Amino acid sequence: MNLQRDYNNEINDAPDHQYAYGFDFDVMHPFMIRSFEPFFIKGSLLELGSFKGDFTQRFMHHFDDVTCVEASSVAIAQAREKLGDKVHYINALFEEATLPKRYNNIVLTHVLEHIDEPVKLLKRINDEWLEEGGRFFLVCPNANAPSRQIAVKMGLISHNSAVTEAEAAHGHRCTYSLDTLEREATAAGLNVVHRSGIFFKALANFQWDHLLQTDIISPEYLEGCYQLGQHYPDLCSSIFLMCERGR
Repeated sequence: MNLQRDYNNEINDAPDHQYAYGFDFDVMHPFMIRSFEPFFIKGSLLELGSFKGDFTQRFMHHFDDVTCVEASSVAIAQAREKLGDKVHYINALFEEATLPKRYNNIVLTHVLEHIDEPVKLLKRINDEWLEEGGRFFLVCPNANAPSRQIAVKMGLISHNSAVTEAEAAHGHRCTYSLDTLEREATAAGLNVVHRSGIFFKALANFQWDHLLQTDIISPEYLEGCYQLGQHYPDLCSSIFLMCERGR
């Protein structure tokens, strides 16, 4: 673990590069919830890496017992302003967090690529935090998304799984594809029950943000991209594994 990391700084946009896009909040978040819903089980939910609470708020429509672990104290403060005392927040590194119980549902979305020792974290989820019969929802940005493959052909990045300078500034350590993500989950002892992709994506986030402000992109088009992603998970914006606790 790199003890010199500044998690409060990693959540901020750089002067020359935006990190959090409307596309993530307005398009990807609803489709992630839609992908998760068939697998949700009753009981508690643990969100690992809650950022500023926007995604957390969507889980509150499905669960009364929500706990979030977040390394950034600034992010937690902003989340508390939105959500008040309806969520139990723990400000800690995943490697150091002490949790009071096991959870029926655990969510880790767009976080594993930030982790210095990902298999170690996944093993802790499997061994210590996931309830027997519980469900673990793991989502990461996809190295093979067409938008990244186009960037390679344009000469903007060297290869599909490259970590760009801007991504590194926000704490990215790697970029996963379905095979490497499943390798990490399996190495940690988790049982991968379902694998899929979320939203076919051929444009960069900043391009999506521009288009979403026009009448070019309709709800029907967004639905089409989501449906197409179910057929071609390796060409999606994000990749998704639903896992259960392994022995």
